[in-house]
Amino acid sequence: MSAPALAKEPAVGAARPPHAVEPGPRPGGFRRELRRNLTAHGFLIGAVLCFSFFSWYPMVREFLLAFQKTEDGRTTWVGLDNLVKIVSDPAFGQAWLNTLWFTLLALVLGFAVPFVLALVINEFRHGQGYLRLLVYLPVMLPPVASVLLFRYLYDPGYGLFNEVLGVFGVPAQPWLQDPDTAMLSVVVAATWMNMGGATLIYLAALQDIPGELYEAAELDGAGLLRKVWHVTIPQTRLVLSLMLLMQVIATMQVFTEPFLLTGGAGPEGSTTTVVYLIYQYAFNFNDYGAAAALGLLLLVLLAGFSAAYTRLSRDQDADA
Repeated sequence: MSAPALAKEPAVGAARPPHAVEPGPRPGGFRRELRRNLTAHGFLIGAVLCFSFFSWYPMVREFLLAFQKTEDGRTTWVGLDNLVKIVSDPAFGQAWLNTLWFTLLALVLGFAVPFVLALVINEFRHGQGYLRLLVYLPVMLPPVASVLLFRYLYDPGYGLFNEVLGVFGVPAQPWLQDPDTAMLSVVVAATWMNMGGATLIYLAALQDIPGELYEAAELDGAGLLRKVWHVTIPQTRLVLSLMLLMQVIATMQVFTEPFLLTGGAGPEGSTTTVVYLIYQYAFNFNDYGAAAALGLLLLVLLAGFSAAYTRLSRDQDADA
C-alpha cells in the first residue's frame, strides 16, 4: 500500500473553497469601534463649537454690523454709509500711514533681528538651551508688564536709556513725547517682546540644514556671508516666507504697545493705528457700525495680501 498523500496547502492568492468560512468579527469589536468614534467626534464637536462661538460668530456679527446702525435701541440697515463715514474721517489716512510705517519698521527690526540672533545661537556648540531660554523669556512675560518696563526705560527724567546717553555726553531724548521718535520707540519695545518665538522657529529651521552643504561651500572658498546667502537663506526660504506673512498680518493689527506706551494716539497722532481707531469708534464714540466697517476693511486688505503673497510664493516655487 502506498503512503497516504499529504494534504497540500492552497497556493497564495488561490480562491478559497466554497465551503470555507470567513472569520467573523471579534466579540466586542463593534462596541470598541463605536466608542472610539464617539470619543473622536466628541472632541471634534467641542473644537467646532469653540471656533464657532469665539471666532466665526464674531466675524459674521462684524460683517452685519458694518452695514447697520443702532440708535435708541433700534437697528437699521444703512448700506455703505459706515464705510463712507470712516473714509471721510481725517484720522483715517493718518492711521493707515502710521500702521504701514510701523509694519515697515517692524520688518526691518522684528524680522531681521530674530534671524540674525538665531544664526548666532546656532554657532554655539554648548549652552544653546540656556540661550534659547534667555531669548524666549520676554515672550513669557505678560505684555502689560513688558510695556510698563519700557515706559520706565523711556522716561525722559530717570529712564535707563537717557542715563546711558548721558554717560556719552548725549542730551536726554523725549522718546515717547517726540513725534519723530515715538513710533520707532514703540517698534523697539514690540520687537523685544515678540522676537523670542520667531528666533526659536528660525533656530529649528537652521538646525535642519545638512552640514554637508556648509562643508561644500567651505571647500569652494565661501566666507560667512556667502554661506548665509547661498546656503542658509535658500534652505530656510519656506520658513522665512511663512514668518514674513505672519509678521505683516500681526503688525498690521498692532494695538497693545502704542496704547500703553503713548496712550494710543501719541504726540500729534504719530502712533494712531488702524486698530486703535477701531477702538475709538467702538468704545469712545459708541459707533459700533463704523468700527465694524473699519475692521471689515482691514480684514479684506489682509486677506487680499495673504492670497496674493501665497500665489506669488507658489509661482516662485514652481519656477524653481
